[in-house]
Amino acid sequence: MHLELVVPALFPAQESAGKPVPVRPPALELLLARSRRSDVPTANFETWLCRAFGLHDGAAGNSYVPAGALTAYAHGLEPGERNWLRADPVHLRPDRDRVLLMPSQAFGLDSKEAQGLAEALAPLLAGKFALHAVQPDQWCLQAGDDDLRDISSTPPIDLAGADIDPHLPPREWLPLLTELQMSLYDHPVNTSREQRGEPVINSVWLWGAGVLPPGAHGPWQSLSAADPVAIGLARLAGMRHRPPGTGAEDWLGRAPEDGRHLVAIEGLRGAGLSADPEAFARRLRELEANWFAPLLAALRSGRIGMLTIHAPEAAASFEAARNDLHRFWRRPRALATYIQAPA
Repeated sequence: MHLELVVPALFPAQESAGKPVPVRPPALELLLARSRRSDVPTANFETWLCRAFGLHDGAAGNSYVPAGALTAYAHGLEPGERNWLRADPVHLRPDRDRVLLMPSQAFGLDSKEAQGLAEALAPLLAGKFALHAVQPDQWCLQAGDDDLRDISSTPPIDLAGADIDPHLPPREWLPLLTELQMSLYDHPVNTSREQRGEPVINSVWLWGAGVLPPGAHGPWQSLSAADPVAIGLARLAGMRHRPPGTGAEDWLGRAPEDGRHLVAIEGLRGAGLSADPEAFARRLRELEANWFAPLLAALRSGRIGMLTIHAPEAAASFEAARNDLHRFWRRPRALATYIQAPA
């Protein structure tokens, strides 16, 4: 079996700021050290998925990330030939001369709150758009036939705490956004949240515009993921898909003996949303125990013939077969070194 993991945010941003992660995961470090590294174009998680499934803009040849249409498709809607985009609920906070974004994953939003807010926005969108709150933190906007490629492909979780100005949609969208923000301002859901001391939902973040592609393809027999863009791509490719489960032992217990399979591990993504400096380290320890250590054991025993770890933001993939583990001269090293120089 050839098992591939795609692990967004594997190498944390704080490394580049001179703040090393306060944990050394031995199994992960050994796997990276003994692997063969391949350099690939840098990407966020959604862009990597779309590239991997063969989605390209026919005119420009660039990666195409129709996250809205794929999310709708993953949740059982029929996108048809219309444009869709994600319009995820967010909290925007002014900070001197910039505006910072907090995605809903940072503060939580239940389904009743999401539906109440979405229903309040519907009259402002009627006639041109239709809003679907398919999950509390995943809203899809059904649009028309206009070319929406100027909309950012950056999801809000990747902009947490960042200045949103470079990622704003074209100017023609700003009047509509202003209307939506005004409608959200004094909504009873936000009044209640404010009274509880919770961040209010004062805007939506537009990203991932496009139509559902006619098809997708990938080299895997199955995909294990929770992300709706991944699930939408698997459905489009006619590929078996399921949740990743609780860890590698759970996954291997249900997996076939051979074939090529992709698992999306998102446990590290958004770790920086917490004010707790140990958040990334805590999640990394969990992934070490639940995934990397069991997979290292499975590679040693021959249960897995080859293991590949994809790190999209680091523009790298690491591939190891069982015999590669004998390369003892390749010593494990800290994760930060994989950002600074190739292996």
